Amino acid sequence: QLQLVESGGGSVQPGGSLRLSCVVSGDILDYYAIGWVRQAPGKEREAVACISYSGRSTNYTESVAGRFTIFRDNAKNTGYLQMNELKPEDTAIYYCAVSFTYACRPTFDSWGQGIQVTVSA
Repeated sequence: QLQLVESGGGSVQPGGSLRLSCVVSGDILDYYAIGWVRQAPGKEREAVACISYSGRSTNYTESVAGRFTIFRDNAKNTGYLQMNELKPEDTAIYYCAVSFTYACRPTFDSWGQGIQVTVSA
């Protein structure tokens, strides 16, 4: 069984930055892609970013491209989401998720519990 634990959320003013971390532990497979998915109040879940196992391939939803950066440290089994130039519309619960594949795919196999990110003046 796999455990994903997020940290680094909180409240920040518009234009500020936060870095989310996701530590993966348990029955870790040889390789896995990491993604970040968010859900704002009253809205459906939205895939924000994903990174392949090697880290050479990343993708972002259009609304965060150029502001957010996803990266990972496989030696630490940890994924990160650096969020810059935060906007109020980034307010949501952010979930770390992994898929048991080398490359990113639209669906995920395991999820973290989620962490709140609030952007307000």
